[in-house]
Amino acid sequence: MRTATKTDPLPEPSRARPHQAIAWEDVGPGVDRVLADWVNSSRSTAATPSLAVLWERIGEGLEGGKRLRPLLAFHSYAAFGGTDPEGIATLGASLELLHGALLVHDDVIDRDFVRRGRPNIAGLYRLDAAARGLPEPEARHLGSSVAVIAGDLLLAGAFRLADHASEEPEVRARITDVMHAAVSDAAAGELDDVLMAHSSGHTIDDVLEMEQLKTAAYSFAAPLRLGAILAGAPTERAEDVARVGMLVGTAYQVIDDVLGTFGDEQQTGKPVTSDLREGKLTVLTAYARRHPDVARHLAPGAAALGDPAGVDRVRAALQGAGADTYALTLAHSMVTDALDEARRCDLPSALRSELTRICNHVLHRER
Repeated sequence: MRTATKTDPLPEPSRARPHQAIAWEDVGPGVDRVLADWVNSSRSTAATPSLAVLWERIGEGLEGGKRLRPLLAFHSYAAFGGTDPEGIATLGASLELLHGALLVHDDVIDRDFVRRGRPNIAGLYRLDAAARGLPEPEARHLGSSVAVIAGDLLLAGAFRLADHASEEPEVRARITDVMHAAVSDAAAGELDDVLMAHSSGHTIDDVLEMEQLKTAAYSFAAPLRLGAILAGAPTERAEDVARVGMLVGTAYQVIDDVLGTFGDEQQTGKPVTSDLREGKLTVLTAYARRHPDVARHLAPGAAALGDPAGVDRVRAALQGAGADTYALTLAHSMVTDALDEARRCDLPSALRSELTRICNHVLHRER
């Protein structure tokens, strides 16, 4: 497999500010502050001590991260003339909560107990339960159950913060509509992801549609659209930037498929066998499953994934079928289409510049 050049978690925003009244340096710390204030307020008013502990752990889980979604919203907001650091920071924080909610629930579905190289919410409560002597199946179930609750709290918080991003009723209504659509799309994509793992006959196009809904819609299209809306951009301009975001976001997920199978677990912070273990249909497996060696390894009941050597054999089979090369080529094509669309729509030059930087990161990231 071709490896990418190691890069920073996200490209540095341009220092040039030809048409921007604010910069990320004005907003990024505000996102962290809004998140911390929300967690602290929720913890201090928790109805029970156990809920207060959960809030503390939720807060720890929100620390760090790439802040990709707030950054995308900021670039769109600034490019369309936005000037209120507090408003866009609040909107960015709401997107972080939405992302956190969906990640927590996704880890439950995937039966993962590690995120970013450390125990996630489910993993922490699983360890607590095991330390109290609960059998492993019960400890896992307890951890997953608490994670569902945490995800619900994060989701509710996302909508609450989004509603505080603007004082204008019309803008707030548009923001709410986009947030609802993002959650609905993510749910539809997650549902298809789960069902595809237990059915056959799906094509690469089916996988790409699922990935657009599950990831690209809320992680790229929605932040860019929301930033434009908060800045007061017309509906058609918000839709233009969302289309570009959908293409970039789908490319991001295709690269994620590659990293989820061939990546370094130390870099990804998550078990790289999760997709294969859960039988997830990805661009890689959809492309290669007609290859006899791949089909044999991934057939229902196959024991290839039961040990590290078996996982290595599956990876080798996928590479032998050219799946990794196909996926990387597809991602490059989508990024090219995205940048072409940005030029065709005549998006603001500052936004096109930042999108180009982010596209380069998408293609060359290792995590």
